[in-house]
Amino acid sequence: MSKKALIGLIFIVLIISTVIASIFLTMPQENKSVPSVSNTIGVITIEGVIGETNILGIPQVTGDPVEQIRKAQEDSTVKAVVVKVNSPGGSAAKSVEIYTELKRLKETGKKVIISMGDAAASGGYMAACGGDIIVANPATITGSIGVIMQYTNYEGLYDKLGLKEITIKSGPYKDMGSPTRDLTPEEKEILQGVIDDTYEQFVEIVSEGRKMPIDNVKELADGRIFTGRQALKVGLVDKLGDFYDAVDIAAKEAGIQGKPVLKYYTTPNPLSILFGSGAKSNLEGTGLEILRLLFIDKWSLNYK
Repeated sequence: MSKKALIGLIFIVLIISTVIASIFLTMPQENKSVPSVSNTIGVITIEGVIGETNILGIPQVTGDPVEQIRKAQEDSTVKAVVVKVNSPGGSAAKSVEIYTELKRLKETGKKVIISMGDAAASGGYMAACGGDIIVANPATITGSIGVIMQYTNYEGLYDKLGLKEITIKSGPYKDMGSPTRDLTPEEKEILQGVIDDTYEQFVEIVSEGRKMPIDNVKELADGRIFTGRQALKVGLVDKLGDFYDAVDIAAKEAGIQGKPVLKYYTTPNPLSILFGSGAKSNLEGTGLEILRLLFIDKWSLNYK
């Protein structure tokens, strides 16, 4: 065997070993008790940037939250569900979808308790509004109720480099947001209308989920963030505590006697571990995920 082939083989073995190790490291450890209809609590995980996939289009390592919620809906052994939220936000559409599915989960009669981690902000907070009770860590970063759309204008750089973009379009607004020119007043008005409507949807969801008047929500919905303790004072969360406090609340709400069994719906994916940001989030912390929000597609609407 040549030296290059040997190095290649060693590299492949290292990758496979890393994938296997990552699966076991990122997979939650369940209570070893035998699940039953009377003592089982489901656990759903919303981790990292909402709606983000890896370069192969595979959801982050913890699995699609919507798929997890639907599994919990269909699971007759589960009396209550704890939703672990550790997300700075992300896709507006995906955040709405998660909130809607959590509402449907509650309609099955299961109690839904939210446990906020390091961050449950913007779209992460919207998702949390789908729960019956929200439990935040005193130091959780939450709130950030608002919508943002960003892109970079490279027109000055193009001029310095002598570059010029040639555009052929079917309508006057098809290249709206081109990185090589400024927006026209009409284009700014169109985009502001989209932002305003998406923002109103966010406010309506918070109002519905928290049973809070629209005007009261808007007083808090200027993009500012809150700690968990501050959020409790203004009514954005219900209690302070950690994940196990949320489990205890879920057990009490569901009438479970004794120590509950935790049933996780997360499904680590080997390809996602290799190519997805979800693995980085689990192994390197949520700070990276917050930084990754700086790099978004031109037309992505984000709750962040």
